[in-house]
Amino acid sequence: MTATPTNPFAADPDRDPDRAAIWEMLVTRDIAAFLAADWAMVAEDFLATEFFGIDAGRHPDPAQWRLGFADLASYRDEWLRQAAAGQVTAYAEDRGAAIHRATRLEAIEIAGDRALARKCFMGRIALASGGAERMEWQTLYHCRNVGGVWKICGFIGYLPNPMR
Repeated sequence: MTATPTNPFAADPDRDPDRAAIWEMLVTRDIAAFLAADWAMVAEDFLATEFFGIDAGRHPDPAQWRLGFADLASYRDEWLRQAAAGQVTAYAEDRGAAIHRATRLEAIEIAGDRALARKCFMGRIALASGGAERMEWQTLYHCRNVGGVWKICGFIGYLPNPMR
């Protein structure tokens, strides 16, 4: 079982419960579900009626970005495709530990019932065949608090990391 890094906002959850909850949703649950290729583990984390995702395609120029996911179903299908591909790839190290090692979520801005969270990936996962799978992108998640629960309502993803 892969160790989960410590939520930096959970040291004093009474002081920052919103950021702690957003971190758990975007790091702990997202990675666990992705490794298991189990969408049901994260399905309730999305606000389907508002959701859409922009795919930056790792381009720093917004003129190159596209509406990659007009609805949650299209994002779910791509998420499941990527998760399944990872399950059949032979890695030379624990994939979950490598994903956690490459993941950073330190910037979460909250204004009222809205939040903007910047999740960065910067690392590699060693492949059994040699070489490595690069994880070098970042995502800006748009979240909304609905009835006391944070939900993902959209994102700008696959941004280059670092931006050039």
